Amino acid sequence: MTGPDAVTGSASAEAGAEPATSAAVGIDGSGTERSRCVLAPNPSPMTLDGTNTWVIAEPGSAEVIVVDPGPDDAGHLRRVLAAARAGGDRRVAQIVLTHGHLDHSAGAARFAAMSGAPVGALDPALRLGNEGFVPGDVLVAAGCELRVVGTPGHSADSLSLLLEADGALLTGDTVLGRGTTVIGPDGSLGDYLRTLDELRRLAEGLRVLLPGHGPVLSDPAGVLDYYIAHRQERLDQVRAALAAGARTPAEIVAVVYADTDPAVRRAAEWSVRAQLDYLSSI
Repeated sequence: MTGPDAVTGSASAEAGAEPATSAAVGIDGSGTERSRCVLAPNPSPMTLDGTNTWVIAEPGSAEVIVVDPGPDDAGHLRRVLAAARAGGDRRVAQIVLTHGHLDHSAGAARFAAMSGAPVGALDPALRLGNEGFVPGDVLVAAGCELRVVGTPGHSADSLSLLLEADGALLTGDTVLGRGTTVIGPDGSLGDYLRTLDELRRLAEGLRVLLPGHGPVLSDPAGVLDYYIAHRQERLDQVRAALAAGARTPAEIVAVVYADTDPAVRRAAEWSVRAQLDYLSSI
């Protein structure tokens, strides 16, 4: 997350996600014809198997786009650069951040220095090389077109990237490969619900979702239907907890998230605060 309260985690307090398992073997190197995942070595209950860095290029292109370099881990960034070069002299034309949380962005400055590529993001504070864009823009590089889709909610600066040639959407932390995402202190549940509705409409033309954590998802519409239903169920549970006398986020977490891993209880409280803010606004 951007700002002084930044944390490295961003994944699910909702489902009590586990740290890395054998699933990581299937995540690293996964993708589509034009995308390849390089899995960062930062597994935790908040980051699932680790952060997915995506290397995007049209087959045969002399350039690549790197999405979310990940944590500032020298070994991981060297792996990303090797994957980008693909054993040849391909160059990184553009680095893109789906949002500013440190598990996605902390390595961006170092990777920019290693690759010579600019960094683009919705948040101007995260940009290097004056590479800015807004939702609706189309990034043309590496023989590909990536359409910028504004997807605020998990954070205010979250974006997704539509790789239409593969029927793929790179979702950052807006949709995860396993579990559901946290609404952080820099996010908004109202924004997130609107984002899910927009992505559900977009899902009709998609084949896969390429998330910021966890495995590739091959049923975009089904996943979005689950996310939307899950959020409504949580809101109903929070309403019921309030009606039963719970008042503070901690009291609501104890009722609604009773089975959640204690390691992500703090993140559960973030989500509860977002839910309370949303309920007070409608």
